[in-house]
Amino acid sequence: MIEVLSVASEAYPLIKTGGLADVAGALPGALAAHAVSMRTLIPGYRAVMKEATGGRVVAEFSDLFDGPARLIAGRFGGLDLIVIDAPHLYDRPGGPYSGPDGRDWPDNWKRFAALSWVAGQLGLGLVAGYQPQILHAHDWQAGLVPAYVKYGPSDQVKTVLTVHNLVFQGHFGSDIFGRLDLPPHAYYEGVEYYGGVGYLKAGLQAADAITTVSPTYAREIRTPAFGAALDGLLNSRASILHGITNGIDVGAWDPMLDPALVQNFTSSTIHKRRVNKLALTERFGIEESDGPLFSVVSRLTGQKGIDLVANNVDLLVSLGGRLVVLGSGDAGLEGALQAAAARHPGKVGMVVGYDENLSHLIQGGADAILIPSRFEPCGLTQLYGLRYGCVPVVSRVGGLADTVIDANEAALEAGVATGLQFSPVSSDAFGDAIHRAVTLYGHEEVWKKMQRRGMKSNVSWDLSAQRYADVYAALLGQERDDHLTD
Repeated sequence: MIEVLSVASEAYPLIKTGGLADVAGALPGALAAHAVSMRTLIPGYRAVMKEATGGRVVAEFSDLFDGPARLIAGRFGGLDLIVIDAPHLYDRPGGPYSGPDGRDWPDNWKRFAALSWVAGQLGLGLVAGYQPQILHAHDWQAGLVPAYVKYGPSDQVKTVLTVHNLVFQGHFGSDIFGRLDLPPHAYYEGVEYYGGVGYLKAGLQAADAITTVSPTYAREIRTPAFGAALDGLLNSRASILHGITNGIDVGAWDPMLDPALVQNFTSSTIHKRRVNKLALTERFGIEESDGPLFSVVSRLTGQKGIDLVANNVDLLVSLGGRLVVLGSGDAGLEGALQAAAARHPGKVGMVVGYDENLSHLIQGGADAILIPSRFEPCGLTQLYGLRYGCVPVVSRVGGLADTVIDANEAALEAGVATGLQFSPVSSDAFGDAIHRAVTLYGHEEVWKKMQRRGMKSNVSWDLSAQRYADVYAALLGQERDDHLTD
């Protein structure tokens, strides 16, 4: 059994802002079938501490980055956790990274340096009876973990760093370096980044293995277009970089059992989706139509290509389509979509915010889901769409390119198409994809076959967990079947 400590700033179901939480929450269970025992180290935010009552105190610190702290171990929210109970760092209103006003906490450098430093201590065997062989750090918030191991008293534990989104890097001023408890030479050997301190950059420089969340994204981030100024470093470490596509929790996302659906269904009873579609149109005030019902479930940002959606709403409606949108984000994009709904009453509907149950109903009732991201490390929304027969219409980037098979003539003829891809990521190309989707929807049997193939796609964690286990085993020099081909 390989002992791994996952180090994450969020983990579903305890605390979630995005896909990182889903991965951190799902991996431990998925890895258990591959002889990997995984615990998770997580900050003790208010939401986490509400669940961590009754846990066992396994370590205490008189001064963890300017305040006392203790480590609480136990099984909370279905996860085997070690929680950092440090009120001066984490007992605050708002989210894990920002306050109620939406602004990042000015001491985030300290809050997440503490997370990484504690992980390094656990790698030294701080807790009696627990010695992880591997520290698996996620994103910039845990980016200093490999540095604390490399420049610490012992580097016997191996480190893996997973990049969920390279754009978010944890870049702070050089003035904080002296307070990180790292030796002076670490600054110029890997921690320095454009005259300051780079948490993600430090992790990429020091980790024993680097993973990211799809094979295509692993290739993309080695180019100037997607590398966010780290492509040179990533190319120098290409031999240890692995692209491993995320999976989803197929228990939580199961159209046959999902309580959020009005009508459950399977690939063989896909006609029952019609009941969910009717419920969805009623919820959004959409008129019945013979055309396809498109959907968007997303953060409303430029990265997600939501401006392309706004630019193509009129086209979509003119082709006989309808659109429902669930999301929030950029005020300008929210306004553009709300204006589109006002222009097309009964044809475009929008709910601002996020509703987990409604997101399930959208996947189980809409005909297609639009995901025109400018870049997408992996993406989970298209996997939910495949699972629920909600045909993904995606840009050909990152994990979207890896998980959706375009309905071109050859793929349709071969019977393998599961969705539609488009490239380049432009308004015109996206409009062409919408037009293709409407045309295909008009051929009922072709569309249903595509839905059924998507529902039969393997979107679980099984293969991905095996690949993570292979990465761990290779670091420890253990023999396993070779599944590391990218």
